[in-house]
Amino acid sequence: MEINIAVVPVAGLGTRLLPATKSQPKEMLPIGRKPVVQYVVEELARVGMERILFITGPGKASIENHFDLDNELIQVLRQNGKEDLLAELSFERAPLQYFYTRQRQQLGLGHAVACARPFVGGQPFAVALGDSIIGLNAQSDVLGRMTRCFLQKKAEAVIAFTEVARDRVPYYGVAKPKDEGGVFELEDVIEKPRIEDAPSNLVIAARYIFAPSIFEALEQIQPGAGGEYQLTDAIRMVIQGGGKVYGVQLEANEHRYDVGNFDSYFRAFVEFALADEKCGPTLRKYLESIL
Repeated sequence: MEINIAVVPVAGLGTRLLPATKSQPKEMLPIGRKPVVQYVVEELARVGMERILFITGPGKASIENHFDLDNELIQVLRQNGKEDLLAELSFERAPLQYFYTRQRQQLGLGHAVACARPFVGGQPFAVALGDSIIGLNAQSDVLGRMTRCFLQKKAEAVIAFTEVARDRVPYYGVAKPKDEGGVFELEDVIEKPRIEDAPSNLVIAARYIFAPSIFEALEQIQPGAGGEYQLTDAIRMVIQGGGKVYGVQLEANEHRYDVGNFDSYFRAFVEFALADEKCGPTLRKYLESIL
């Protein structure tokens, strides 16, 4: 069995990043030299994804434009002898097919994933949140490890997890593992628990592999706060129904850069900029001079 379909939800409004996101998607904000969502797509391409479905919303057209071939721009660069800049557009020629559908109502991540059902059909698929980069410059193999786990364990779902400080667990879906290790079976997963109720400090890290049975669970869950359908609730339903669900823990070099607010965005930009081969050393000297 091959897993070559990825679903990338990008329909969120990005309100915590206003006014930067008033007229552009948060997924298109630059981190270093590239927009956030380009790192996500490049990660998916490296692990063998061939078809990518973006779950979009109003104001997201720039994402579609970014992954289109821009023949006019290519011609201008060639005419002006800027061959070095053509290399920066190599992502346009990746062997990927792009598809787009609208999440017509903002009803949560579970609802966004459910929008992919007509496209995915009866095949297993990956989900990668479009505002989260895994690893510096997206150098991560976590989806590869997750895929191998999914196939070897004949799982219904595999989810990436990372450790956070205990006071951060109320902001995430939290794992209740059955056992320990880098790969573990899940007894439960709890959405935004209180610190004292959290079964661990392992939180969901924006990457999933699902069997198509997740869609049946998504049809049965009830909306929670704000009328949103939580993907975590559907995962819990799969577990409670006897489905095997596993967690794969991010490794030390696979930090999750969650571009959801200005604090995390600024930190990610600085770290990626400092790692830039051309500009990083001079930027480091400048920061040292002003700090």
